[in-house]
Amino acid sequence: MESAAFLLLFVSAGTLLLQAWATDVTAVYGETIVVPCNGGSPPLDDLMFIKWKYERDDGTPGDLLVKQDQKEATVQATDGYAQRVSIDDKYNLLISKATLMDQRTFTCMVVSVSNLNEFPVSIQVHKKPSALQIMDQAQVLHKDKPTMVGTCVAADANPAAGITWQKNGQPLVADDKAVMITTSTKVEPSTGLSTTSSILQYVSSKGDAGAVFTCVSTHERESDKTDVGPFSVHYPSEKVSLQVLSKGPIVEGDNVTLKCHADGNPPPKAFYFHIKDQKTLVENADTYTLTAIGRDAGGEYKCSLADNEKMEASESITVSYLDLSLNPTGKVVKTVGDTLSVKMEKSASGEAIVSWRKDGKAVKEPVFTKLTYSDAGVYKCEVTMGGITRTESFELVVEGKPVITGLTKQRSVDGNHKVLTCEAQGVPQPVFLWSVNGSNERSAYSNGKATHKITVIPRVNLTVTCFVSNKLGDDAMTINVSSVVNEESEKKDSQEESDDQAKLIVGVVVGLILAAAVVALIYWLYMKNSRQGTWKTNEKEVGTSEESKKLEENNHTV
Repeated sequence: MESAAFLLLFVSAGTLLLQAWATDVTAVYGETIVVPCNGGSPPLDDLMFIKWKYERDDGTPGDLLVKQDQKEATVQATDGYAQRVSIDDKYNLLISKATLMDQRTFTCMVVSVSNLNEFPVSIQVHKKPSALQIMDQAQVLHKDKPTMVGTCVAADANPAAGITWQKNGQPLVADDKAVMITTSTKVEPSTGLSTTSSILQYVSSKGDAGAVFTCVSTHERESDKTDVGPFSVHYPSEKVSLQVLSKGPIVEGDNVTLKCHADGNPPPKAFYFHIKDQKTLVENADTYTLTAIGRDAGGEYKCSLADNEKMEASESITVSYLDLSLNPTGKVVKTVGDTLSVKMEKSASGEAIVSWRKDGKAVKEPVFTKLTYSDAGVYKCEVTMGGITRTESFELVVEGKPVITGLTKQRSVDGNHKVLTCEAQGVPQPVFLWSVNGSNERSAYSNGKATHKITVIPRVNLTVTCFVSNKLGDDAMTINVSSVVNEESEKKDSQEESDDQAKLIVGVVVGLILAAAVVALIYWLYMKNSRQGTWKTNEKEVGTSEESKKLEENNHTV
């Protein structure tokens, strides 16, 4: 009432009333709204008071508060603003806990001694949407069928949020064929906040496996996004294949596993396997195993989908086989000089290679017409075809009664004893016996050949016999062994005779040398004397024919 009286007084006194254009202020939902008076300009020097008012929902004005200079503000509101409005030292109106109901015009009336000014301010309250959510998410996509990927919701926003979709980071544009997007906005009456929902339907292909879809919300205050996926794509099988699981050639007796594969997603869980005109259902697996397959199991095999037998595949199987028969086998005992027939037979599904080994060394196919001890050994026949190998073997033992092949004696280096060596052939290993006692016995036996050595010291001449025997017979041989004492005497006599002969030879040689020396001396003396009687210095040689003849006779005589 007092304010109205002041206003009437000023108006009647010719005070000028100024109405400014309304300004806009954007506030944040739930926070305090700061409404500036006159754009925040300092108050007039002759200010009397400032009054804030607002426009009610029905268009009528309502008072909020009055602030006189140097005095506390007086709240005049009687509705919900009574507890929410205040004024600061710059005369800004403060409204706490902003809601969408605060979106209206507030007017600051400035009254001075000479003027009355009004500054209207239009308030907009914005609210960002709550956390973005995707509802009704799909688990998988279906090839060539529209599938609802999900519903993206941006709730409780002002103004309403916008929503777009992306696939693998690329924007999706609705075309009502492969991409269908339905967007709607709903306002909550109690709050006035808007909720935006967007539904994405998508028709996928095989190439969309692993795709990730992204919902993006846009708002004046911020943007947000959330992902859904990655997705697998389900589609029916379009092709079936049959695989034979085997590391190498299929050999008779092997276990063979057949694997049926279909390219659908998810893979089929049941198949029919067609085995030699018999149909077998396999569930929750895609394999079937044939055990101990025979050589007659070769041929064509099929598999098909249990829910669509027209979808089938086939594969041919070839069974390899290799048989080997050898006669004889095991241990074969024969007598030296016998014959032995070896027979090998083979049967194979392809070309086979035959090889023989004796005691680990390669040999030709054995043919025995007259067995010898050297024929004994382990014979192995090996037949190969591809990766298949068959082997058979026999051990040949050639037996015979022992036969002595040599009996020798040898004197030791020091001459104090003699070594007797008896050699024989025979299988089984022969036993040696001697007619004398010996020492330092040594034996050896290999490939039917036996050797036995003994050391003896004969004091008299001996006749020594070597006996050999095995289960098939025996043999004997004799050798004369002289006494080591007699041999020593003979050696000494021989040595003395050799010494005498050496002395005689030396004497003869010395005598011949002395005789030759005497003859040479005589001849030299004669020649010397003859020349001394004949030759004189500076004289001519003079002699008779008779003297010359005598001199010649004397030379012949010598």
